[in-house]
Parts: sequence; structure tokens; C-alpha cells
Amino acid sequence: MQVTRTAAAVLLLCAATQALAGSYQKTATGVEVRPDTGGSKLVRLNLMSDNIIQVLKFDAPGKALTPSLMTVARPCACTFSVDGARDGKDEAVRLKAGRISATVSLKDGRVAFFDAAGKPILRQDAERMKPVTVGGKPFLAITQGFNHGTRDAYYGLGQHQNSQMNYNGEDVLLAQHNMIASVPFVVSDKNYGLLWDNNSISRFGDPTPYAWMSRDLRLLDAHGKPGGLTARYYIDGKLALTRQEKDIAYQYLKDVAENWPKELPALKDIKDARVVWEGSMVSSKPGMHKMQLYSSDYARLSIDGKEVMDVWRMGWNPWYHNFEVKFEKNKPVKLHLDWKVSSGMIAITHNDPLPKAERHSLTMSSEIAEAINYYVISADSMDRVIAGYRHLTGQQPMMPKWAYGFWQSRQRYETQQQLLDTVLEYRKRGWPLDNIVQDWFYWPEDGWGSHDWDKTRFPDPKGMVEAVHKQNARIMLSIWGKFYANTDNYKELAAKGHMWTKNVENGDLDWVGPGYKNSHYDPYTKEARDIYYRQMKHKLVDLGFDAWWMDNTEPDILSNARLEDFKQLIGPTVYGAGEITFNPYSLVHSEGFAENLRRDQPDKRQFILSRSGFAGIQRNSVAVWSGDIVGRWNNLAHQIASGVNFSMSGIPNWTHDIGGYAQETRFQAGDVGSAQENRATGIKQAKPEDMQEWRELNLRWFQFGAFSPLFRSHGEVVKREIYNIAAGDESMRDAMVGYLKLRYRLMPYIYTMAADTHYHSGTMMRGLVMDFPHDERVKNIKDQYMFGPSMMVAPVTAYGARARQVCLPQGSDWVDFDTGQRHQGGKTINVQAPRERIPLFLRVGSVIPTGPVTQYVDEKPDAPLVLQVVAGADGQASLYEDDGVTNAYARGEFSRIPFSYDDRNGVVTIGAREGQYKGMPVQREFRVRVLRPGTAAAADLDAYDKSVSYDGRLVTIKL
Repeated sequence: MQVTRTAAAVLLLCAATQALAGSYQKTATGVEVRPDTGGSKLVRLNLMSDNIIQVLKFDAPGKALTPSLMTVARPCACTFSVDGARDGKDEAVRLKAGRISATVSLKDGRVAFFDAAGKPILRQDAERMKPVTVGGKPFLAITQGFNHGTRDAYYGLGQHQNSQMNYNGEDVLLAQHNMIASVPFVVSDKNYGLLWDNNSISRFGDPTPYAWMSRDLRLLDAHGKPGGLTARYYIDGKLALTRQEKDIAYQYLKDVAENWPKELPALKDIKDARVVWEGSMVSSKPGMHKMQLYSSDYARLSIDGKEVMDVWRMGWNPWYHNFEVKFEKNKPVKLHLDWKVSSGMIAITHNDPLPKAERHSLTMSSEIAEAINYYVISADSMDRVIAGYRHLTGQQPMMPKWAYGFWQSRQRYETQQQLLDTVLEYRKRGWPLDNIVQDWFYWPEDGWGSHDWDKTRFPDPKGMVEAVHKQNARIMLSIWGKFYANTDNYKELAAKGHMWTKNVENGDLDWVGPGYKNSHYDPYTKEARDIYYRQMKHKLVDLGFDAWWMDNTEPDILSNARLEDFKQLIGPTVYGAGEITFNPYSLVHSEGFAENLRRDQPDKRQFILSRSGFAGIQRNSVAVWSGDIVGRWNNLAHQIASGVNFSMSGIPNWTHDIGGYAQETRFQAGDVGSAQENRATGIKQAKPEDMQEWRELNLRWFQFGAFSPLFRSHGEVVKREIYNIAAGDESMRDAMVGYLKLRYRLMPYIYTMAADTHYHSGTMMRGLVMDFPHDERVKNIKDQYMFGPSMMVAPVTAYGARARQVCLPQGSDWVDFDTGQRHQGGKTINVQAPRERIPLFLRVGSVIPTGPVTQYVDEKPDAPLVLQVVAGADGQASLYEDDGVTNAYARGEFSRIPFSYDDRNGVVTIGAREGQYKGMPVQREFRVRVLRPGTAAAADLDAYDKSVSYDGRLVTIKL
């Protein structure tokens, strides 16, 4: 139906003198609008469900759009209406569906969105569509800004490392990197979400890329002389050079090579180097400026005499640390940066402040696009918004049950005997273990990508797998998209045009032995993905491994290359230059592998662990870990917000290296500090104070890991097995084993949570705002979270801390897991936290099914279960069960048993069992324990008040 301007004016009762308006046309799935003005020549709205609208904005009508990599949903056959409306003073067209509506201005194409009740949720305030040329082809650089001046809170955006929780007012770079998994999806506390469908480098917040300070600021040296900062270079503790420097500009390896003083020896030849920058910064633009310290090695930053940062990161893996500086117009602000350097990089970047309203907005931008393309989701809860994301990008399959047990790993087991001995040691000690991991370099030194085994170290890999299985454990293997140029697999892929060869052509070598020419394969075609799998099938897949560790999926082809150089290494692809598809490598790479596994193993649940993630990756049976983080207290703290926001990005299975992947050398001494057997001798002992801190850090991290979606210990250099890392510290060992056993006792609760990620688009690691959206205090809390519906976790992230402040959200009362003390919600309390204990609180009204301690998750499928009932409010819960390993659940073979608790009458009802599966215990015992004030759950998890035999029929228990 074509609606003319005159007809629209009549519908809107507009005056004849009103400015001309564009035209619109109803389509089978929504509406198309051709505005009179603005960069968008065509605006298309598609209804994806009755609460989701896709918006496409083209700079030219008739422009083709490449199919999305992230989304799998198609427009729905939903009931909707299209009619005239008004957007302020402008004529508009309205698309209205069951639970969402949108208007498009006929004047300039601006879009506004409304919830089911007609309340405004998102209103476009800014737009940019700038033509750019990439790889000789025309594209657009785009920006779309909404809700200028909003107080709405925003979450999601993937996994980042700056302890950002609520992103309102923040800037987030969406570019894959080791430790960074960028997912362009945000969910608001006001129950709407936005999925930004773009594959290039994107940004939330300020669209202007950060740059070195001299772009925006005037720099003065230590004596007030303009032109740069004073830089003092020390070698072996002695001042070797003083000079003025325009910027702190050692961000990439080429910067170090080009900018390091020629008067000094090369950095790689200096054992003890230190650089101190001192001076002032001046801006003509007053306000709060956002800045970033990009660094590795040791760095201490002070602003106006106050230390704002003391950080360390291993030399080869720098990243950004955010900070803010308040400037008065043309008034100098002192800066002091002390960098103790071994092989790392450092830089400071800056952006001028945005206008306040624009700063507090939902603004998305991308460097390369064919069109503006995004989806808006409206719902009645944040959970249902995340469900909308899963509808668009694919549902989370059930992961195998054993994946939620304990994973033991280290970088790396050098021989198959080391790995088998580790499994055996856990079994001998009676400590739970479900998974062991073989990390990289099981191949011959010059055979990366050959998929061969070094037979001197791994003489019988198939026998190794079988031996692990005989111990009732599972095994995961590290696989990469990386190939050495000398391998037959590289040559086959290259001959088909499926290798990115520029890194090889450049002659850059990796860090193994003498160094080898290498690159990654290009997974953006099905043929390439199928070849990759076929090359691996006989040598690896057919050996019977249970899970696959896809490392380096950003991909990091050449670490610390300048961005413009790196873009040349990741292309071209079928989509054009590499930067067009900067972010989705992990998505398409894992998709090909998962599809082939599902074809060859149709009834086996798959599990893939990836170092990077992108929107939609959950559909590939992928979990993501937070990359090569470091063993420092600030990094432990960063993981909490990182994991919560990643989970709120719609990808529920997340984990981290317990203890941090890399450590300072002060923690590496002694036998415990040498993961590789050939380095176990001749290493000095650590200082007692360093060993004390290292143990406390690992214990605190292990406690946090026990309440993460996936529970996994991993890291390099230092041995990570409990019996190694806690050797000589019995209280540490007992605490670690205690939380390990608690994880297994909670397995009925945890696996039910895991099932809810599939059946109800659930989220295991939950920001407090998800369950308590009306408590304003919780929206910015970055160091607490809900572990499922019933447990609130408050990790300790400061060395020596034996207590911490805990916010108890309003809307529930809370019971201390360890003391049984009951607290009213809405308060902040000081909680005792001895080294051996993590603050943990139970929500009143909870019914938490727990089981016995087992050696592996399915050791005792018919064991009695205890329902831990937290008195003080009515509650409901359920128990989900299936066979844990096959895809029979997808055919309806599972059971769910509902529980309810009537607090006033003291009655627990175990409802009728729904469903069944092969091997299901038909008869079982349920025990009920009521946790009243003063009764500590932790005191005796086997204790109970009453017991009942259950055969699948409804039963009530009066307490």
C-alpha cells in the first residue's frame, strides 16, 4: 500500500502549509520509508517477532546487503499494523506489533521505539553515514545515537578488562583481542536491548577513536617547556638519557623499534631498564577527560601527585587501562609515569570530553558498513531481552553435564604420563575431577598445524584418552587455526586460497624454538572450514577427545602489530579486505567445526572452549574464557564485571584461568613455580612474603571459580594442581578442597541452571540488576553477582582483606551461608571473610537441591538429594535431569521435578515429575532441611529434618 504525502497529511490532520514529508509503503514484514532529508535514503523496518524490530538504513535505495553472520532468525509472520503517526512536529509512520512499536519520521528517517504499553524506550538522536573506501570498494562509516541524556543503565557488550559494569557514560572498543571478546549487544535495566549487526571494529560511546595525547592536548615538560614530556631513561639503575618526547608512544612493536632512543642499546639487549615521564597536560576544553594507559610490564601512573594506577601485565600482552582526568581550561595537570620495562609496550591515549547529553546515551558506531543495521528488543524483564538476543542469533544447546564439574589444566602437560599422573593423583586423594586438559605443543616442534603427535612425548594419544576415560574423567585438546608454512595442511589450504599468506610472505616468525613462518587459515567459506576439519579428523577427532579448546580465535596472527598492519594479515576474505570482518573469526571458525562434529557424532553433546567470542557463538556449543589474564589482584577483580557482562551479552557459559594465566617472576620460583619438569631444578626459592601472597591470591581466585559457570584452573609456569599449589599450606589445601566438594554438592542446582540456559534462555552468572531492577544501588555494583536465582556471591579481591562490604539488594532478605545469620535487604553490611572463606548469601524463599560429594558428576545418579529450604518467604524451584551426554534431550528425553515452599504453613511440595529419560532413577529419596535464622547451611550439608521416598507422584512434607 503506497501512502502519498497528501494522504498521510489527511491521516494526521496536518495543516496544508506543513513542510513536505517522505513516503512510506507497508511490506509483508514491516514498512519501508523514503525520508525527504537526511543521510538515509531508505529506512526499512522488519518485524522479527512480536517484540523485536530490525532497522535497516541505506544511503541509496536498492542497495544489496550481505547476509548476516551473527543472526539466524528471519522476519516473522506476525500480526502488525502500519499507520500515520507523529514524531514531535514531524509526520511519521508507525509500525505496531503485539509487544513493540516504532515510528519513523517521514522528514529525516529518525526512529523511535515503544514498549508494549506504548512507553518510549529508545529514541534516535544522532546519525552519521560517511562514505569510505576499503579495499577499493565503497562502504560507510556509521554512527547511530539514542536517548541523549539518559539515566538508563546498559550492560553486555561482551568481555572486557576494566571493571566496567554499567556502561552509561563509558566508552568501549569492540575489537577482538586476547582477553577481549566483543559482542555488540546491550541490554538495559529498562527492559530493552539493542543488537548491532556489524562485523568491523565498532564502538559503544564516543565514536571518535582514542589517539596519542598530542592530538588533543598541549604537553609541557618537567620545566614547563611546551612540546612534550620529559623522558628519563635509566639502565641498570643509572640515568642514561634525558630528552623531551612529544608523546608516550611505544604502543606497538614497530613503535618500540622506531622510537626507542638510538643513543641507547636496543631494548631487547637491556636487562634492567626503566623510563620515567614527567610533565604536564593542558586542555582548552574543561571537563572530565577520558584517557587510557596502554601497557605491559610494570607501570605506575600519578596525576597531580596522586597515584591512580599500579599495574603489571606480561610483556607480550599489553592492553588498555581506563582512567579519567578533570581539566580546567588551560590549567596544567601534572603527569608522572614510571615504567619498569623488560620487553613490553606502553602508550597513553586520550579523547576530548563529549557534551554531557551525548556522553550519557546509547551510541553505537562502526568503521565499515554497507548500511546501518540493528535490532531493538522490548520485553518485560532483562531475561526476556536476552531471550530476544538468542532468538535472533541462535539458542544455547545443552552442554554435557561433566562440563560443569572441575577442570584441571596447566600450560602445559609435556608428556602423556604427566597428564595421566594428574588424573590418578586426584582419584587417589578422593578429590572431585571431571576434566583434564592437554594444552598446545603436543606436536613436533616444527609441526604446528600438522596435527601430528610428538611420539617421544605422546607415544599413544588414543591410549591416553582411553586411560582418562577409564578413570571416569574427560579430556579436552587444544586446537588452533594456525599453521606452519612447511606443513602439508598449510600447503593444501593455501593451494585452495584458504590461507592468509601475508604473514608468511613478510617473513615474520613466531616464538617457538628458532621461530617459524606461520599464519591462520581463512574460515569464511564452507570449503575452508570443511578442509580444516577433514585434516584434523583422523589424527585428532577419531581419537575420542571429549572437548575442543579453540585457542587464539581473535585471531592473534602477529602479536603487537600496528592496527593498520594487522588488518592486512587477516584478509582478504570473500567479503573483501580483512578489516571488513575484523570481529567474527571465532564465530565462523567454531561453526564449521561444530557442524562437522555434529554430522559425524550426531548423538554426542559437543563442547568447544574459545578464547574469543562474537554474537551468535553460543549456538555452536561454545564457552568462552577470558584469555591470557595475569595473576594480580586487580585482574582478579576485573574478571567479575567481565564475566557478568559477558553473561548478560547472551552467552551463558563463561570461565577464566583460576590464578591468572601469567605471573610476575617473583611468584615463579621453586618447584611449584615450574610447570615444566625440565625447569623444576635450579630455581631459587620465592621470598616467603611473595609465596604467602601468591597462595592467598590463588585461594581467593579458586573461591570465585567455584561459583563461576565453568570451574577451571589453568595458567603457565606455576603448577596449578591443588596438591602442588597448596603444598605446605594445609589450611589453603583444605579450603580449596572444601570449595571443590561444595561445587559438586551444588551440582543438582548448577545443572538445573545450565538447563535453563537452553530451555528458557537463562543466565547463570547474573548482574544484581537482573533480579533487583528497582534497587538503584545495585546498578553499578561490579564485585557481586547472583549465581543463579538463589545465591549471591561477593568475592574478596584485595590482598590481606579479612572482611568486605556487601550490598544486600532490596526486595529480599538474605542468609549468610556460613553463619546462618539473617539480614534484611536494602542494607550494606560488613561481612567477615577469613582467608579460607568467600562471602556467600542465600536468598530467603530459595529451595536449593544439593547432592553428595562425588568424584565426578554422574557417579551417583540415584543418590539422595537434600532440598536446602531457606525459610523466610515462599519459594519455588525445580530439578532438571537428563542423561547428561547425548542429544536425547532435544527429542524430549529429560525430566523436571518442581518444588515449592509455603513459608507460613511450613510445607514443602515436591510436584509430579514431568518427562523421563533413559537411565532415570524412578525411585529416589528426597531429604528436606529448613534453614531458619541461626542455622548455617555450610555447617552440615548432609543434615536434614525430614525424608520422603519419591516415585514421581506429588508429595507434601509438613515441617
